Amino acid sequence: MSPRNANFNSYIKNLIQSGEHQQLDFKFEISDSRKIAKTLVAFSNSDGGTLLIGVKDNGNISGVHSDEEFYMVQAAASMFCKPEIIFESKRWVVDGKTVLEVIITKGTNYPYFAQTEPDKWLAYIRVKDENILATAVHLKVWKNKTHDSGILMEYSDKVKVLLKYLELNPSISISKFCRIAFLPKSAAENVLADLIYFGLIETVYTDNHFIYCIKSKNRKEAPKSNFNPAVSA
Repeated sequence: MSPRNANFNSYIKNLIQSGEHQQLDFKFEISDSRKIAKTLVAFSNSDGGTLLIGVKDNGNISGVHSDEEFYMVQAAASMFCKPEIIFESKRWVVDGKTVLEVIITKGTNYPYFAQTEPDKWLAYIRVKDENILATAVHLKVWKNKTHDSGILMEYSDKVKVLLKYLELNPSISISKFCRIAFLPKSAAENVLADLIYFGLIETVYTDNHFIYCIKSKNRKEAPKSNFNPAVSA
C-alpha cells in the first residue's frame, strides 16, 4: 500500500468537502475493530461506500498511521463481519498527513452481520450518515431475495387493509398495521417484507424508527426511501 502522489490531494479534499452521507463516512482513528465492523456491514448491506480514516467529523484532516489502521480494518472485515467483507484501500498523503481510504462495494451475499459482542451478531444498514440496526422486516426481505424461484404472496384481506390505509395516509408504522389488521407483529413483518420484495411499498427512516409507504414511483410526492430491495437486498 504505497502513498498516492500529493498531486491527487484535491481528490481527497473534494470528498471531504461533500461531507458524510449515505456512501461516505469519516473516522478520526480506529481503536476497536468491532466498532468499525458496523460501518463495513452497513455499507455492504446498502449501496456500498467509502470510509476515510484520519479525518475528523468536521472534515479536518488529522492523519493516521496507515499500516496500523489498515490492519484494524482487515481484522474487522475478516473476524468481526459475517460473511467476510472484501474491501479495497488506498493511502493518501494530504498536506503532509496520511489518510487511509477504504472502499466497500455493495455486497452480494446478504445479509452481512457485525459481531458487536461475543456470540452476538447484528445487521446494519446505512441511512444518510448513520449506521442503523436492521429490523426484522429487512432481514425477511433479504431472506425472500435468496429464493431462486421467487416467492408467492396471497392478496389477502390483511394486504388489502394495508394498501387501502396507505391510499388514504402517507405512511404507516408496524404497530399501527398490527392494530388495524389484527395481526401479531411477526405476521405483520411477513406481509410488509413481501410487499417490499414485490416493489409495492418501501421503508423510510424518520424520527429514529422505520415507517412504510407506497413506493415512490407510484406517488406524486414521497419521502426518499432508505431501503430499496432492488438496491439494498
